[in-house]
Amino acid sequence: MEKFICIHGHFYQPPRENPWLEAVELQDSAHPYHDWNERVKAECYSPNAVARLLDSEGRISGIVNNYSKISFNFGPTLLAWMKQNAPDVYHAIVDADKQSQERFSGHGSALAQCYNHMIMPLASPRDKRTQVIWGVRDFESRFGRKPEGMWLPETAVDHDTLAVLAQHGIKFTILSPHQASRVRPLGSHRWQDVNGGRVDPSRPYQVNLPSGQSIAVFFYDAPVSQAVAFERLLASGDRFASRLMDGFDDGRNWDQLVHIATDGETYGHHHRHGEMALAYALHFLEAERGIRLTNYGEFLAAHKPDHEAQIHQKTSWSCNHGIERWNSHCGCNSGGRPGWNQHWRRPLRVAMDWLRDQLAPRYAAEARKFFKDPWAARDDYISVILDRSLENMSAFFRQHALRELAEADQVNALRLLELQRHAMLMYTSCGWFFDEISGIETVQIIQYAARAIQLAKDLLGEDLEPGFLGHLGKAKSNIRDHRDGRRVYELFVKPAIVDREKVGAHYAASSLFESYPEEARIYAFTIKRQDHQLFTTGNARLAIGSIKVAFEITRNSDVVTYAVLHLGDHNLNCGVRLYQGPEAFAAMLREIKEAFDRADFPQIIRIMDRQFGESHYTLKNLFRDEQRKVLNQILVSTRDDIYNTFRLITDRYAPLLRFLADLPAPAPKALEAAVEVVLNSELRRQFESDAIDLDRVRALLVECERGNVPLDTNELAFALEGNLNRLSLQFKNQPEDLVLLQRLNSVAELARSLSFEVNLWAAQNTCYHLLHSAGPDFRARAGQGDENAQRWLQQFRSLGEQLGFRVD
Repeated sequence: MEKFICIHGHFYQPPRENPWLEAVELQDSAHPYHDWNERVKAECYSPNAVARLLDSEGRISGIVNNYSKISFNFGPTLLAWMKQNAPDVYHAIVDADKQSQERFSGHGSALAQCYNHMIMPLASPRDKRTQVIWGVRDFESRFGRKPEGMWLPETAVDHDTLAVLAQHGIKFTILSPHQASRVRPLGSHRWQDVNGGRVDPSRPYQVNLPSGQSIAVFFYDAPVSQAVAFERLLASGDRFASRLMDGFDDGRNWDQLVHIATDGETYGHHHRHGEMALAYALHFLEAERGIRLTNYGEFLAAHKPDHEAQIHQKTSWSCNHGIERWNSHCGCNSGGRPGWNQHWRRPLRVAMDWLRDQLAPRYAAEARKFFKDPWAARDDYISVILDRSLENMSAFFRQHALRELAEADQVNALRLLELQRHAMLMYTSCGWFFDEISGIETVQIIQYAARAIQLAKDLLGEDLEPGFLGHLGKAKSNIRDHRDGRRVYELFVKPAIVDREKVGAHYAASSLFESYPEEARIYAFTIKRQDHQLFTTGNARLAIGSIKVAFEITRNSDVVTYAVLHLGDHNLNCGVRLYQGPEAFAAMLREIKEAFDRADFPQIIRIMDRQFGESHYTLKNLFRDEQRKVLNQILVSTRDDIYNTFRLITDRYAPLLRFLADLPAPAPKALEAAVEVVLNSELRRQFESDAIDLDRVRALLVECERGNVPLDTNELAFALEGNLNRLSLQFKNQPEDLVLLQRLNSVAELARSLSFEVNLWAAQNTCYHLLHSAGPDFRARAGQGDENAQRWLQQFRSLGEQLGFRVD
């Protein structure tokens, strides 16, 4: 009997895009990274594409793509983000599926996933169908083949969901063993009770459905999966491989499959260096006689189910109470908050269901003006989401429109479809998973609901917000200041809502701090400048103009007029209104300009109040990334003043500090703080510099050590990592540059010498790439007596040693 092992990783992040900007904004909680997608990408998704294999001395002996040897699924919305923001990782994942087809008898390792991680048993029949269709179509567009399997969000399952999967050609899915109720051999009438996770996970099972269809189900090995996720099994690749092999039972007289399933983020994000343990275990198992790595598609093709299983409906892998974690206060939470409750989950679910059920008939009635079948158009809208080119949109309308639509009708039709897209995004499971209604995941799904409400009001003339908030207000927060869902909406959702005036205000205010071309792109908006006049006097600046704002997603556009006054620092006032014609614009320009020429700033504010009414904006209204960028510009002089003041203090009292350190005796707290700021600031500047003064860095480090000055290790490590990454990229593009190689070698040596760890990942990848691409040519030239090639090889070997490679 043969023995097979399959490791499945469910890689997923909830959609984090601002619903109006279609981009992920700055998230301070992910610092030092821009946002949580970027952070998890750096800690997990990228490392698994280039995982390190270590020798017995802990040096790198090889780099492998873990994805090519495991079974995996990625959330479609995460892959969409990755394609744009981390294309190297995205292509490594797609390539891994191709490699796995070669390794596993033509069966790719990638599985599809329901589109935006909606809990399927709680979804409406229409949403179930669309989620599967979108998941399948998204998969096909990325991997170039039909999916054999589909991951169910949180493995939440019922018969209707499995029927939809089977209807759309899905052959199998993966469930927890606790979701199995009873099993029997095919053709037998005698059932075996397997409740409590007692199902044998070594074979696939056939689930026969009331619809007359059937689908194969794999129940993963729960104890080993649990150990990987929560019991630090990944601390040792040896132990990981051994634990997997322990899953085989010589008493079985059939081909056995040992398989586990966990969140993919376990390998690197939840457990640091988990991707290395995975790489080692895979390498070890490949070399083990009598064991074969496989994936579900290959195993199922060779081992058709010979047993039938019945499942527990409305169950999942992450809630002991079925699927109540996404519906009520069931007791499941992330822990660490004694005294908190999740009673808010039920009214949140009621609010979302109410909104969905209000929107559905209104969408259908309005969409019938444009589409032959509004729901078929929604199912096929994924083709537009994947490719928003004018040519593809035209093809979509040719297929679904009742007639040839005028441009205004096309805009309204697209806005209706966007309403439906957001009405599904608002059901993303993470909104209910955690502990508090004001958490970022829950705020995110409420923002999707707000976007749907805004589109309904614009298109249908109905304001559904009061009814929605009536339900949401019954969801009580655990935080006193946040009170309830209505208050959370006012605090965190309302300020995020974007309209044409807010986009105009962002453009106007930011135009004082950066130059825009005639046509600019701000997130999902295209801005065409029609008029822009800038005036200055002293520190004061005034900009007046008009722009055409077009939303790329739905192609609707408007022209707005703006005036923005900046009096220095954070003192900025901006007004925006719809364009009212050339005469009105000229009159406003003349009136404000005359007041500015007199430096009558109070009068300018009064004129703007009269011209723009309540449409007033400040720096607080800028989109987060640009807001931070502008604030950093404003704060440059402030930081310099603080640094220079502290520098004067530390220079003056440096001899006293050394004397106190030698005694030893404590220095005044204020003086210690000044020294800490100055030395860390100078080190950070050195680490960020393209020309690091290594002697100066060493002197600063000695000074810190002598004075027991605490280092800001996170900030310093991140700064030096960025420097190494830039140098590595330059060297990858210019491998012949010996001077550049020497600089990279020196900075790598510095990084290895520090008392804190610096991430050498990008530099190691470059070194490994060049070892195989440029290395052979340099070795050949060196063997022929080329002195430059010999020097290059000497420096390259040294770089390899600094970066932790096994060098021979």
